Amino acid sequence: MDDFDSLSLSRWECKYHIVFIPKCRRKVLYGQLRRHLGEVFHKLASHKECRIEEGHLLPDHVHMLISIPPKYAVSAVVGYIKGKSAIHLARVYGERQRNYRGQHFWARGYFASTVGRDEALIRAYIQHQEVEDQRLEQLNLWR
Repeated sequence: MDDFDSLSLSRWECKYHIVFIPKCRRKVLYGQLRRHLGEVFHKLASHKECRIEEGHLLPDHVHMLISIPPKYAVSAVVGYIKGKSAIHLARVYGERQRNYRGQHFWARGYFASTVGRDEALIRAYIQHQEVEDQRLEQLNLWR
């Protein structure tokens, strides 16, 4: 029972595997933007009393394992993180690159899956996703 979080009247463990992409799946999550975005995600998650357990920013999508209290809807937290991070990116990097039109950086949808007891498997998947993407890309070169 020690690995559960608690609110005033409940104990909980609600973890989700979340994936979302930049608009038009642009490969813009490189270099300085990629390093800076991780800090922004962690800060925004803590504003909603959430904790990012594991995360990986790939060139064209974001994977995260996030713990969300049951008093918040998953859609509300993901919408908050995507919206506020897009506003932040437009303010910080918007003057340098023209394809950040307004506050539209992320595509509209996202993928969410409950983790349950497969947490170790999903952590490994997130950590090794970049290597797997590169391997699949190499296989497609031979077709």
